[in-house]
Amino acid sequence: MAERELYELAEQVGHALKSRRLMLATAESCTGGWVSQAITMVPGSSSWFERGFVTYTYISKREMLGVEDATLGAHGAVSEPTVREMVKGALERSHAQVAVAVSGTAGPSGGTPEKPVGTICFAWSLKGGAIESETQHFVGDRDAVRKQSVAHALKGILARLQNAGK
Repeated sequence: MAERELYELAEQVGHALKSRRLMLATAESCTGGWVSQAITMVPGSSSWFERGFVTYTYISKREMLGVEDATLGAHGAVSEPTVREMVKGALERSHAQVAVAVSGTAGPSGGTPEKPVGTICFAWSLKGGAIESETQHFVGDRDAVRKQSVAHALKGILARLQNAGK
């Protein structure tokens, strides 16, 4: 995936948010702020991007987003229960109405038989709405897995905004 494709996705997200007068917050772990970086490449993104949380460690997930110790202990950072709490915390601790959360194992190490390298968990939510989550398995090196994760996060925002309009 080329940088241009990420830019175009971010531009589409911006148009969809701005036309609905909504703001976005991101809660990122394995992408290290890359979703936020893609978004802020778009001129004028300050009118629809509220803030980004980069929570790489357990302690930052707890302190910045309110992820429960019990959730991290039972499921680990790479889990749908964790990203669901991350997205909830992003909405509660920002002025955004839309949020996305990403956590996973981008590699080259850190994978397990249950959660191999390339396992990425996502959650999306609109304030007052349901939290949706899913797990994807991407292939490639660290850079490729992270790029695919950013693209998937952005596409997920677009899909949820389109569905909310129906």
